[in-house]
Amino acid sequence: MQTLKMAWNAVTANKLRTFLTMLGIMIGVTALIVLVSIGDGASNTVSSQISDMGTDYMSVQISDDKDDPIRISEFITMFDDDALGEAAPMSRTNVTGSTSYTEDSMNLYGTTGGYFDIMGDEIAYGRNLKITDIENHTNVIVLTWDTAVEYFGHANAVGETISLDGNSFEVVGVLTDDATTPGSSMTINNASADTSSDSSSDGTDSETVTLEGFIPYSTMTRIADNVLDISQFYVSSADEDDMTAAENALTSILMARFDNDSDAFTITTQSEIMEAQEEVSNTLSLMLGGIAAISLLVGGIGIMNIMLVSVTERTREIGIRKAIGATQGGIMAQFLLEALIVSLAGCGFGILLSAVILQIAQRFMTSITLSMNTQVMLIAVVFSAVIGIVFGLYPAHKAAVKKPIDALRFSE
Repeated sequence: MQTLKMAWNAVTANKLRTFLTMLGIMIGVTALIVLVSIGDGASNTVSSQISDMGTDYMSVQISDDKDDPIRISEFITMFDDDALGEAAPMSRTNVTGSTSYTEDSMNLYGTTGGYFDIMGDEIAYGRNLKITDIENHTNVIVLTWDTAVEYFGHANAVGETISLDGNSFEVVGVLTDDATTPGSSMTINNASADTSSDSSSDGTDSETVTLEGFIPYSTMTRIADNVLDISQFYVSSADEDDMTAAENALTSILMARFDNDSDAFTITTQSEIMEAQEEVSNTLSLMLGGIAAISLLVGGIGIMNIMLVSVTERTREIGIRKAIGATQGGIMAQFLLEALIVSLAGCGFGILLSAVILQIAQRFMTSITLSMNTQVMLIAVVFSAVIGIVFGLYPAHKAAVKKPIDALRFSE
């Protein structure tokens, strides 16, 4: 206790110098906690979005159609297998939509009614796309909730008419406001997509929304120059607990269709996307943590530097203490405690500063949830303690081995 008291008195004797020494540790701890917390928040948000899309469907990309592309007429009857559920093609283009209310660009998707069943999306108003719409190339469209509000001023736009690049379409359905759409989930490789910044559905807060609509795939092939063959589509599993059987059945169908060439297509499951996302997130967290750890090491060097200065300044004090019976262990313990106090105090202030920064950042980064990672906080405390001990060890040893007679003769 006496050694601890003396160490505390020495640390608080020069408050400004102690604070500047702590600053390196404080910045390092703050950087570590804030960066990792933001990385975790972003990772959790992406994982949640992927999870919301479900895990019982597969995405297929055709890379080599063997000069015999899949057309919509073949696609409708192509996946007749008990292990498979719904199948839906997907194509995308960008059009200008206009109504008497407003005019703006929007992402237009060509698909079938099975897409909404695969994604688990529900229709809030009206109906889904029907097989007759596909067969008759009907000019009908299903809008997202925000898109209906943007173009018509209200969500229930069933029966309204919208012009898409000069083509008149009847709104037959509007999705619920929490529906998962391609603009917020997966990338479709047909054409570039644009987003539009507009007011939210309640007309009070400004936010960025993606304007999107869904039309029959057969209709899309008539109005879009870049859409004809089916090169990407989704297939769901009849049993969400047995994705392996569904994947095997889908692979068999595609292998037979493309001359047993496994390189002609790529099947991606949601579980694979989740695993890839987790791997990227873990790598990102390690990288951010490593960058922040460098700041902590720099702070440790600052502690060693100031402790060496302190040892030099207090050489006569060390000589007097040794002359009256202080042991090498006692001297060493005092200087190690001083380094440890500075390091842990810097860590404590860094944790408090991190909490404040995360609270402020949360106000601006509303799309992700920011919270302090308890595990990272404990790692920061342990790492700070280790740095204090490691970088305080040499100055403490240097003070402990001084000979009393040499120390007493020392003059500044």
